[in-house]
Amino acid sequence: MARGDRALWLKQPGMPEELRLQLEQMNEAEESDSFYRDLAFGTGGLRGVLGAGTNRMNVYTVSKATRGLGNYLLAHFDSPSCAVSYDSRIHSADFASLTAATLAQMGIRVHLYPTLMPTPMLSWAVRYYKASAGVMVTASHNPAKFNGYKVYGSDGCQITIAAADEILACIEAENVLVDQLPELQPYLESGMVTYIGNDCVEAYYQAIDTLRDTRDCTPLQVVYSPLNGTGNLPVREMLHRLGNIQVEVVPEQELPDGHFPTAPYPNPEIREAMRLAIAQTVKSRADLCFATDPDCDRLGAGVRVGDDVTLISGNDMGILLLDYLCANKTLSDGKAPVAVKTIVTTEMAVPVCRKYGVELRNVLTGFKYIGEQIGDLEQRGEEGRYLFGFEESYGYLSSTFVRDKDAVNAAVLVCEMAAFYKGKGLTLLQRLDQLREEYGFYAQRLLTFAYEGESGAHRMAEIMASLRAPLAGMDEALLHTAERIDYLNDETGLPRSDVLSFSLKDGRKIIVRPSGTEPKMKAYLFASGRDQAAAENALNELEEITNKYCK
Repeated sequence: MARGDRALWLKQPGMPEELRLQLEQMNEAEESDSFYRDLAFGTGGLRGVLGAGTNRMNVYTVSKATRGLGNYLLAHFDSPSCAVSYDSRIHSADFASLTAATLAQMGIRVHLYPTLMPTPMLSWAVRYYKASAGVMVTASHNPAKFNGYKVYGSDGCQITIAAADEILACIEAENVLVDQLPELQPYLESGMVTYIGNDCVEAYYQAIDTLRDTRDCTPLQVVYSPLNGTGNLPVREMLHRLGNIQVEVVPEQELPDGHFPTAPYPNPEIREAMRLAIAQTVKSRADLCFATDPDCDRLGAGVRVGDDVTLISGNDMGILLLDYLCANKTLSDGKAPVAVKTIVTTEMAVPVCRKYGVELRNVLTGFKYIGEQIGDLEQRGEEGRYLFGFEESYGYLSSTFVRDKDAVNAAVLVCEMAAFYKGKGLTLLQRLDQLREEYGFYAQRLLTFAYEGESGAHRMAEIMASLRAPLAGMDEALLHTAERIDYLNDETGLPRSDVLSFSLKDGRKIIVRPSGTEPKMKAYLFASGRDQAAAENALNELEEITNKYCK
């Protein structure tokens, strides 16, 4: 039975006309999905489809979440403050203004970006202003019908599990419908909300500029697409400062547009989103192309080979950057440098780090755990040891002043690295081949299974329960011999998480987890071999097994 009440919403005074029309036109199935639960809040904050109802992103669910966050901040800080930013998505600016006004109404000072800015620049602003928290209004790389609301702690990382649970309790104590939503303007006039100034933005640019060791680059021609998101101005500014980088921007994807008309799924991990950048790269005979997702925390890239472009996976780009930084970056601390990756990211990092004497740390999926490792080093007075953090889903970070993946940082790194190897007569693909010759071929495959709505949530829970059943109950011979790790049962020393890992005796591995932000189950397959064919064949068998249990 639906937890919400459509009739009650229809009676709500001041209901925005857009939401009222949606409520009036809902069929039974739409009503059930819109109201069967409250929109889930976790360490990733909120994320959902735009629309009316308790299970949708709208002004009322954003207001409720913000009031819960505000009460949490008031309970933990004497004079709380919060930084707020937003991306180009539909209603992102509205939700950011509402968030700022709601917090200000509760007596919490707010630093608000006056225009859309990337997620990493929100993390930067939290630390720059020494704010108690941050809110980024974004749904990252999801299709246009989604929006979301990420919450950050005072360290600039996305909130911890403990903080999320406490904020959720505060949110659940609030009513979703309120008589009047606050307006922003009075709080701008009173000074409770202030716009973030150019000093903060310029300080971020200067911090990014300090990350590169080289001051002169071999000339490089690149094509860039912001995918109609937030990256356009920051990325181009930093590449201009890098020098010798000729940048062409994909015109159809240059300006902010939350409808994403040329890339319905604005995810630089997929070729379709890169289609226009690829075509322009071939036409211009550029060296490479890259794109950032709408909130500019992920970067995907490809290298031109004749009349086509070969895209580089998140794992392979992470290895290229890790090797480049290991070989070329000078760290101030005398102890071993530290690199951090997630458990679902390529194991090729192990031999690379071993070669250079770099300590490699594995963390759970989610870049906040990489950010927490930086915080741990900082507390020990060893912040200078941090070298690089990356995840297979195209997130990279070589700085310590931002605590989330940063595609502005990554754009500078990728272009600097490409120019470095171009000066040696190599493309990034040729350098990758050299690394494979040295370390072997490490293959990985991501399988995604969609489970929509209430029934889908139940199905995902059933699958995870079946995979946790005794191995003897599985009729797949390979899994009989697998070493199973259940991260929900604290078998690793890492925080508890709904993740299962099956490691086979031949080195292959399957990791399965429900997505924390989407109605999907994800399975990560790992294999290595003497060459690509051997590794891919090993993955094919793993895929057959995984499909059997997860479909």
